[in-house]
Amino acid sequence: MNKIQILVNVVLVAAVAALFAIVLVNNKSSETPAVVAENSETMPIAYLNVDSLLVNYTFAQEANEKLMKKQEDARLKMNTKLRTFQNEVADFQRKLENNAFLSRERAEKEQQRLAKKEQELQELEAKLTQDIMLENQKLNMQLADSLNTFLKIFNADGRYHVILSNSAKDNVLMASEQYDITSEVIEGMNARYKK
Repeated sequence: MNKIQILVNVVLVAAVAALFAIVLVNNKSSETPAVVAENSETMPIAYLNVDSLLVNYTFAQEANEKLMKKQEDARLKMNTKLRTFQNEVADFQRKLENNAFLSRERAEKEQQRLAKKEQELQELEAKLTQDIMLENQKLNMQLADSLNTFLKIFNADGRYHVILSNSAKDNVLMASEQYDITSEVIEGMNARYKK
C-alpha cells in the first residue's frame, strides 16, 4: 500500500514537472500576452450588465412593480392603523387631563389596552416588513433562476467558457464591447418571457 502511494506521488510530481516545462517552453517561444490578445478574435468569455438587465427585462420590471405596490399597500395599512392609534392616544391624554375617567382603574385599563395595541402595531410592522423581505427574496430567486436557465440555453453551443456579471462597473472594470452580451441576453429573455 505504501509503495503504491509513493509510486503515485512520483508520477504526479513527474506530470507536474512536465507541464511546468511545457508552459515555460511555450512562453519563451510565443509572443507577449498583450500581442496575443490583440491578434486573436475573442476569448471564450463574456460579461452581462446586471443593472441593464434589471431595467430592461420585462419580468424584472413587473416583479419590481409588484414589490413596490406591496410596499405601498403595507405602508398605507400601517399608516392608517398608526393614525387611528395616535388619535386614540390623544383622546386618552385629553380624558386623563380633564379627569374624564370615572375611576383610576378605568384609566389604567385604557392605558393597558393602548399599550397592547401599540405592541400589536409593532408586531404588524415587523410582519409586513418580513413579508416584503420574503417577497423580495423570492423574486430575486426567480430572477436568478430565469437568468441561469436562459444562459444555459443561450450558451448551449459552449461558445463562452465564462460569463461574468457586472453591476455598475463593479466586477468588470474595463472590457471591450465585443464581450458585452447584455443586449442579446435581454432580447432573448424578453422573447422567452413573452411566450
